[in-house]
Amino acid sequence: MINTDESFSSRRAFMKSALAGAAASLITGINARAIHAHIGLPPIPQGTNLTELALYQASELVRRKKVSPVELTRACLSRTAQLNPILNAFITITADSALAQAREAEANIQKGRWIGPLHGIPIALKDLLDTAGVRTTAASCLLKDRIPKQDAEVVRRLKAAGAVILGKLNLHEFAYGGSSVISYFGTVRNPWERSHITGGSSGGSAAAVAAQLCYCAIGSDTGGSIRQPAAYCGIVGLKPTFGRVSTTGVIPLSWSLDHIGPMTRTVLDTALTLQVIAGYDPIDSSSMDKAVQDYAGTLEARTSSLRLGIPHQHFYEGLHPEIQAAMYTAVSVLGKLTSSQRDVEIPALTDVAILIQKAEAYSYHREYITKSPELYHPETLKRIRSGAEISTADYVYARRQLDQLRRSAQKVFDAVDLIITPTVPVPPPTISELLADLDHLRARELVTLPNTRTFNLLGLPTISVPCGFTREGLPIGLQISGPAGDEATVLRLAHAYERATEWHKRKPSLG
Repeated sequence: MINTDESFSSRRAFMKSALAGAAASLITGINARAIHAHIGLPPIPQGTNLTELALYQASELVRRKKVSPVELTRACLSRTAQLNPILNAFITITADSALAQAREAEANIQKGRWIGPLHGIPIALKDLLDTAGVRTTAASCLLKDRIPKQDAEVVRRLKAAGAVILGKLNLHEFAYGGSSVISYFGTVRNPWERSHITGGSSGGSAAAVAAQLCYCAIGSDTGGSIRQPAAYCGIVGLKPTFGRVSTTGVIPLSWSLDHIGPMTRTVLDTALTLQVIAGYDPIDSSSMDKAVQDYAGTLEARTSSLRLGIPHQHFYEGLHPEIQAAMYTAVSVLGKLTSSQRDVEIPALTDVAILIQKAEAYSYHREYITKSPELYHPETLKRIRSGAEISTADYVYARRQLDQLRRSAQKVFDAVDLIITPTVPVPPPTISELLADLDHLRARELVTLPNTRTFNLLGLPTISVPCGFTREGLPIGLQISGPAGDEATVLRLAHAYERATEWHKRKPSLG
């Protein structure tokens, strides 16, 4: 709990805010002084649990030396010890190294060496991202004892920004699924209603953030694996532009469709995290060599001139009635924040995406499934083997379509600035009903993914933010998508919508 009368053991090392902001700008590329001047810190009642804070609130308390990174880390580890046996969000908890990183961050901050908004902030990683000396399993028996020698590029950047790594998060095995019910380490459960799925494949990431086990999680998204679980768990999830965030050191599902992005409790938290992990990586052949925008610094820019596109065909068809009602309300709110709305056409491109994903997943796993098929879950093995049926000609044609579609996608934004859709068309099903009929599991998962998968194929930046709840109390997500490379505008409207509504303030009722 927060006690504003106690902080670090020594308070004599306080730096002036301007100096701390300038230091952060030099080290991280963020105009930290402007961000913190803008954010301020809303009054936080005495007795508030530290884990309830948004990342930006915890960051500001750390910067002001009101709270220690060690206190934050211990609070997250304590809550994880309490809730992880129920939710199964973590595969590996790195308590000792996390506390060591927190102590190092505390010592540096005491000496006036605060380096940016993630410094001393406990976060967690989807267990697809390599971590030096810490096992990376992809939730599979095949890799249950695999210990990488190097960090993934995203992990390296997070550590350089001073983040505290709490551990590795559960997922659908090898990210090949949208439910997170298939994992060597067991099914992930939704913090809002534990009998329901979290979505996937970044199910552990979504559950950990929603249940306040960490302030941010890093997920991966090949067909909706950040946004769909973010929607189902009532948090914010961003899939950046293809190539904006490095995939070096990340176990792939599909090289042409994989994206890495942040999952947080507020849009500002997402912007602060993206600022750290985005940027060119010469080792990643898909990496985008373009300047990174000032994501957090531009969040408050006006949205009144933005033109919105509403693709009713495909994206608004077959919606669950409660999701449809929530979307109509959300679109009405957005109408008050922006200039105009018009209908646009975006083709449903799921067939092309599925073909590419199947072919590339099979290519990566072909040697493993030949040598050790018994180490895969039978359902995962079935999905991977389906890629063997795709001919070279079909794959090459699909890749050519992908290149053409990504080029032509920019034409949509001649008439509009952003695209608005539901994140998912149906609420999350129960775990029991999916596990009872594994023969139809993949079909049931695909029903939840048509609105997200298209934007992986197009490579466009897209975010899911909370926009309502079903009568059962399950979260509903709004999806905002923009032109390639323009995460800043996507984040800006998402932030404006978040500030105009209260949905993000609701928390699951957990012990």
